[in-house]
This record gives sequence, C-alpha cells and structure tokens, in this order.
Amino acid sequence: MRFATIRASGAQLYGTVSEAGFTALSPEFPQWRTLRDVIAAGGLAELALASAGRDVTHTEFSYDIPVPDPEKIICVGVNFPDRNAEYKDGQDAPPNMSLFPRFARSFTGHGQPLTRPPESHKLDYEGEIAVVIGKAGRRIPQAQAYDHIAALTLCNEGTIRDWVRHAKFNVTQGKNWDGSGAMGPWLVPFEDPAQLDDVRLTTRVNGETRQEDRTGRMLFPIRRQIAYISTFTTLVPGDIIVTGTPTGAGARFDPPIFLKPGDEVEVEAQGIGILKNGVVDE
Repeated sequence: MRFATIRASGAQLYGTVSEAGFTALSPEFPQWRTLRDVIAAGGLAELALASAGRDVTHTEFSYDIPVPDPEKIICVGVNFPDRNAEYKDGQDAPPNMSLFPRFARSFTGHGQPLTRPPESHKLDYEGEIAVVIGKAGRRIPQAQAYDHIAALTLCNEGTIRDWVRHAKFNVTQGKNWDGSGAMGPWLVPFEDPAQLDDVRLTTRVNGETRQEDRTGRMLFPIRRQIAYISTFTTLVPGDIIVTGTPTGAGARFDPPIFLKPGDEVEVEAQGIGILKNGVVDE
C-alpha cells in the first residue's frame, strides 16, 4: 500500500496510489486534515481498508511531500564509511552522529523540479531513505526504536554546497533553500525490519549511477538514530528522520559535478520506489 499527498484541481488531497492512478480518501476522513493527522491517530490501516475496491479518482495530479506539515525534519550527516573517507581529514568516524534540521519548505514533491537559486549554482544531490515517526517517544531504547516508525519514504536532500561552509559550526543555511530538495513520492507503511536493515539505496543523475550503498553499512543504524535523537528531543508522529546518504555526491568529483537545469535525478530504494525530479533555475 502506498499513501500520498497530491494536488488536483487546486486542492490538496491524500489517499492511495496505484499504477492506475490516485484514489482520494481525505474527503471521507474530515477529522484528519493531512497524513500527519492520520499517522498521529494510527489511521493508516483504516485508510488501507477504506481504499479496498475503490475506483481511481484522479489520473492527472501532482505530488506534494507526503507529510506536508511535520513538526521536525532531522537529517543525519556522514553516515556511510566511504562518506567519512570523502572528507580526507584523516579522522576516524566520530562516536556520535552529526545532525542538522531541515524545513518542510525546502522540499518539493516527486515529479516537481529542484530549484537552483541565483545566489549559487552549486546545487548538489543526496539520495536518502527517510523514516516517518508514528508513535511519540523520549529516550527510546534501540531495541524498541522500530516500534516508533509508521512509514518510509525517499528523500533527495539537495544541498547548496558553498553555503554549508558559510560558518564554522553548522550547515543549516546550505540545507534549507526553498525547493532545493525533494521527498516522496509516497509513504510505504513500515511493517518488517527487513524493510530497513539491509536495503540497497541508489541515486542516478541523467541515468548514470552516482551513489549506491546498503543501509546495513550505515555507521549509525536507524535504530541508533531514533534512540540518540529521542534522548534530547521528544519525537512525535509525523516527525521525519532523513537517515544519511552514500558516497558519490557531485561535490566529491574532481572537478565537482553540480546539478544544472535540465538534469534529472532519481533516488531509488528497494521496497519503497523511485523519487524523480528535474532541475530548474529560480
């Protein structure tokens, strides 16, 4: 089952997606304004039941990010062994993960273009798996971390590379340009640890594979991410953790290969799907 947030005829709707098209369910559940409300109420299974046997309602629509108003989007940086080596600073992987926030406005939906701003043409790609929290928690033990996940989606954690170096201690300003990243296309309910424990993650630019690795090689596995993050902040339903990107981003080529208008980026993970976006200038 795949749940999505879309726009059709000027309205935002949520429902299910199949090869045939989109089935709107939000009109039947006015108590849940968005998929974030559905997740908070534990309502994904109810949506799935409601979609059974239903006809497609829309064949022409555009995707929004699946959870349109998350309280928090927290991203994990430098989370694969080869990514750590890319920094060429001679340092081993740190004992704790690097984290930074992103704002929902910095993401666009599947099929919508990433936006390259006039202030910098160093727009880069980072393909990642994102987990959506379904049950609130603080100081969550690693052994119970997966119990707090509602669903999975994909993320292109687009980055303005020179702006992440504008200050000494943070990367936030390079990670939050409006429409510089993408999320989607949909949510896949999380039901089995095998959906996360050792999954292939691939990023392609114009059909060329640039990034490829497996979640089983993460320096900080997703269970640990949830435990660590929930130590200092309460995770609530609809929160999103963007779990880390493999080596091969454009900035690491010599010379760097940044995204330009007309490029197409695909992020693919087993069992989730493909997130596809073009690139335009603002």
